[in-house]
Amino acid sequence: MNGGERIAAVLRAHGVPVLFTLCGGHISPILAAAKARHIRVVDVRDEATAVFAADAMARLTGTPGVAAVTAGPGLTNAVTALKNAQLAQSPLLLLGGAAPTALQGRGALQDIGQKPLIAPHVKRVFEVKRVRDLDTAVERALRIAADGVPGPVFVECAVDLLYDGALIRQWYAEAAGKGTSFADRMLRWYLDQHAARMLAGSEHMSAPQVRPAAIPHAPQRAVPAAAHALAKAQRPLMVIGSQAMLAVERVPQIAAAVAALGVPVYLSGMARGLLGRDHPLQMRHARRDALREADCVLLAGVPCDFRLDYGRHVRRSATLIAANRSRADAKLNRRPNIAAIGDAGLTLIALAEQLGERARWPQWLAQLRERDQAREREIDAQAAAAGEYVNPLAFFRALDAAAGDDAVMVADGGDFVATASYIVRPRGPLSWLDPGAFGTLGVGAGFALGAKLVRPQSEAWLIWGDGASGYGLAEFDTLVRHGVPVIAVVGNDAAWSQIAREQVKLLHDDVGTVLARTDYHRVAEGFGAAGLVVKRTGEVPAVLAQARQIAGSGRPVLVNVWLDRTDFREGSISM
Repeated sequence: MNGGERIAAVLRAHGVPVLFTLCGGHISPILAAAKARHIRVVDVRDEATAVFAADAMARLTGTPGVAAVTAGPGLTNAVTALKNAQLAQSPLLLLGGAAPTALQGRGALQDIGQKPLIAPHVKRVFEVKRVRDLDTAVERALRIAADGVPGPVFVECAVDLLYDGALIRQWYAEAAGKGTSFADRMLRWYLDQHAARMLAGSEHMSAPQVRPAAIPHAPQRAVPAAAHALAKAQRPLMVIGSQAMLAVERVPQIAAAVAALGVPVYLSGMARGLLGRDHPLQMRHARRDALREADCVLLAGVPCDFRLDYGRHVRRSATLIAANRSRADAKLNRRPNIAAIGDAGLTLIALAEQLGERARWPQWLAQLRERDQAREREIDAQAAAAGEYVNPLAFFRALDAAAGDDAVMVADGGDFVATASYIVRPRGPLSWLDPGAFGTLGVGAGFALGAKLVRPQSEAWLIWGDGASGYGLAEFDTLVRHGVPVIAVVGNDAAWSQIAREQVKLLHDDVGTVLARTDYHRVAEGFGAAGLVVKRTGEVPAVLAQARQIAGSGRPVLVNVWLDRTDFREGSISM
């Protein structure tokens, strides 16, 4: 086997179904070998998209997604997506090309010091120097990516480790030339020895070893302490986040445990949809007020970062329980009274087993529900307001009604997406994808691509701000070429509204925030997708039904939604 074949053999043994990539000469043997082993190779138009797609696949399956990018600029283009995966704690393997081992540091094409660039954004960097070590490095990388607190791992694969040994020896022989001087002969000797070291032992390959990820469990004493705190509370509250969903195969049990506990809950990130669309325990609005009123708060897979005002949303007199795989996240900005350091989802299951069905806080639940219902009535009133174009709240009410029961929602944008988060109700567990803590724009096309490949029978809705859509519009070419029928809706208000709202108020200047009412649907049509446009609220249901029909026939579609401006999210800027 050449190096590319060794890598592909390991990926195949680990059940990797898709390899996302943007082609490059440094990684071509990996792509060809993956295809030969019936691993689907999906080539995209930007390296970041390849990593975002692998990230989405990891979040929805619980196993590492895999992307391959070429050396130098291929890798630098992927850094933002890599950092996003790290902060979202997604298990991911990035294979990166590199200049020939004997030419690194000598001005070779696309040669840079890649380890210092990548190391801060991954759990581990493997710089492989021998062909026989490639498969071991990839095996270890897949294991490390999923173990403990998951995250991305990078394996650098120099181009001269990937091609056939005979061809590599030929390259080095040609590079050495045929001169007869002492220096020429020494160069030939050195390159011959270098090739021999690289290829030594490459004629043999052990069977790939597949080991399940190591899932950390909370200490035995933590669960009884947390159960006691919840049992004696008068106003308990849970906030469940993405990290609680890492044990994907246990998600149904986690949902059942949350329902059995009877504690009112707010769901965020990948946990959105855990209890379905309308579970009576799930609260959707006024989370800050609820946290300040609660006397016991369980944060499951959620750190006290900016989203919880650095812990200030939880009052000091409340008992704070942190269930988290990461000790650092559990103690970020606010030291918990009880720290259950282990998988948050498994901790919830253990708590339910210990407490049984409680549901003993009817007055507290009624108080929170009434506040939720009052907010829903306010949204209904705002959604009914007439304007020149489409009311964004009315649009999301219509989308929420139109989307299929198995739909997966991908959120990529600022103001438009934040509005959606108040209104669109994810259908079930693992049916909502957003960037996570990094707040990265540009995840949409890759996330939608990965989500649709994981769940080909489900609708994949991409909720795109018009600003965010600019990062990934070219990926409609990818969706068309690979037959991935995503439904994208672009909220076209001709502005970076999330920024403009505060900037204009504070600085009295809209500089840099103004866009145009671009024909985004025609861009999609240019790539071979279907394009629709809607400019009036009353037209929305029919257009969404048409979009679903088009996607159902196997063709991706983009709906360009001309929006009215609203003050729905006035004063919502986060720092």
